[in-house]
Amino acid sequence: QITWTPLLVLGYLFYLLLGAMVFQLLEKQAETHFRDQFQLEKLSFLQNYTCLDRQALEKFVQVLMEAWEKGVNPEGNSTNPSNWDFGNSFFFAGTVVTTIGYGNLSPSTVAGQIFCVFYALFGVPLNLAFLNQLGKGLNAHLLTLERWVQKPGRAQVQLAIFLSTGTLLFLVFPPLIFSYVEGWSYGEGFYFTFITLSTIGFGDYVVGTNPNKHYIPVYRSLTAIWIVFGLAWLALVFNVGADLMEKFLRLKWHKSDLSLAEGATTKMEDEPEQPRIHIPS
Repeated sequence: QITWTPLLVLGYLFYLLLGAMVFQLLEKQAETHFRDQFQLEKLSFLQNYTCLDRQALEKFVQVLMEAWEKGVNPEGNSTNPSNWDFGNSFFFAGTVVTTIGYGNLSPSTVAGQIFCVFYALFGVPLNLAFLNQLGKGLNAHLLTLERWVQKPGRAQVQLAIFLSTGTLLFLVFPPLIFSYVEGWSYGEGFYFTFITLSTIGFGDYVVGTNPNKHYIPVYRSLTAIWIVFGLAWLALVFNVGADLMEKFLRLKWHKSDLSLAEGATTKMEDEPEQPRIHIPS
C-alpha cells in the first residue's frame, strides 16, 4: 500500500531548502556589512586611544561577550536590577517549561544547571498537560475540526470568531504595549510576539532587559502569564493548520493514486485480448 508519507517528506525537505536559500539571500550581505563596520569601529577606537593596543582591545571585547552570555548587559552598571530577582526568575522558569529558551539568561552555577535539568524534566510534561487542558477550555464552544470540515456552517463562523479574537488579543494588541514600554517599533514588537508564542525564542528581543528603562516589578511576570495563554491559543491554530495540511496532502496523494489506477485500467481495457495457445503435454 502506497502512503502519502513520501510526499510529506519531500515537501518538508523542500521547505527547509527554500528557507535556507531565502535566509542566506536576505541576511548574508547584511552580516558582512555589520562585520566590516565593526572592524572599522575597532580601528577607529585604537586610533583615538593610542594607549591601547589591539590585543588589549580584543581581550576587553571578550570580557563583554562573556558578560552578555552570563546575562549581564554591558551597557549597565552595578546598580542595575538583578536578573535573578523573583519577577525575572519567574519569567525564566516560564521560558524553561515552555521550551522557549531565549538564551540571553541561563544558570551559571553547577547547582543551578542541575536543578534546571530536573526542573525541565518534570516541568515540560506538566506544561504540555496544562496547555492541553487550557486548549480544551478555549475550544469548549467550538466544534471539532472534523465536523467543521465535513459540515460547514455555523462552525465556520465560530472558528472565524475564535481566530480573529485570538489574533487581536495575542498578536495585534501586545506589540503595541511592547512598543510603548520597550521603545521598539511595531514590527519589532510583532516579531517578538510571534517568535515567543511559537516557542522559537531566538533571544534577540526580550522584554524587561533594557538597563536604561524602569519597569514595574510585575511587568515580566504579567508577560509570562500572557505567554502561557498565547501558547495555548497558537498551539490550537497550529494544530488546525497541521490537520488541514495533512488532509490536503492525503487528498492529493489519493487522487494521484486513483488517476494512475484509472489509467492502468483504461490501458488494459483498450488492449485486445491475446489468443490462448494450448500446448499439449
